[in-house]
Amino acid sequence: MRAVFVDASPALAAVMDRLHRNDDVPMRVNRDPDVKPEALPALLDGAEIAILDHTGLPTGIARQCAGLKHVVFLGTGARSYMNPEELAELGVCVHLIKGYGDTAVAESAFALMWAAAKGLAGMDRGMRAGRWLRTDGVQLTGKTLGLIGFGGIASELARLALGAGMRVIAWNRSPRSVPDVEFVTLDHLLADSHVVSLHLLLTDETRGFLSAARIAALRPGVILVNTARGALIDEDALVAALKSGHVGHAGLDVFVTEPLPADHPLTTMEKVTLSAHSAFRTPEASDNLIAAALAHCRRICAAG
Repeated sequence: MRAVFVDASPALAAVMDRLHRNDDVPMRVNRDPDVKPEALPALLDGAEIAILDHTGLPTGIARQCAGLKHVVFLGTGARSYMNPEELAELGVCVHLIKGYGDTAVAESAFALMWAAAKGLAGMDRGMRAGRWLRTDGVQLTGKTLGLIGFGGIASELARLALGAGMRVIAWNRSPRSVPDVEFVTLDHLLADSHVVSLHLLLTDETRGFLSAARIAALRPGVILVNTARGALIDEDALVAALKSGHVGHAGLDVFVTEPLPADHPLTTMEKVTLSAHSAFRTPEASDNLIAAALAHCRRICAAG
């Protein structure tokens, strides 16, 4: 059995080199993170395991990958890059990695929330352009943070927000009970929260979850944070709500199209703070991620 790490960035390649053991499945690391899907059949060259960071695997391409039986996707958002059900019909099992960057992503969401509340990105842009731009910020202590979805990342963000003196409410599709977090209906959360942060997996059911109607139901002037998946939000409706001022500020790490096109409306708006899908990028999270990928490979090999 062989494995290929298809699209290793320099940082993740170095982690794989360090954590891969001599008794692990033979691993070829392709040190080019920009791989086109059509290159995958030749790149995999009959390997049974493909480790994918962000390269798409269309079902038609997977049919051409002779020998491929397992895809270890580095994260939870595989649906943005492939169709797991269609791959399963081809005999290819998709393995996800959860929890590796919960703290890293929560800290980034926390940072986006504070940067949005204080207008830091706008002041930074203004001062670099020679303008002494002073803006009024939002005092977050005592304000309400609403978490849509409550898994590991939201749990970490709740811990940080509670420590900063915020009230935390949450909506989750299955019932939860967590100290100091009040679980409410979605309508309640949308109307009551000064800050809303998204923490849902992207599925067919959650695509476009924050629709134009739900954006309209948000508290006027709300800060919206998204470190989950861009397609959870109706992006056009968000742009319109930012223009009208109904959404006071958006702190976004993820987008429907990535990389974000240079001419996208979000790049020209003052009340937006952007980061390049990097919320999870810390050395600690990278170590957790590659260690989990190798653990998947070991289980696959042990199962024969």
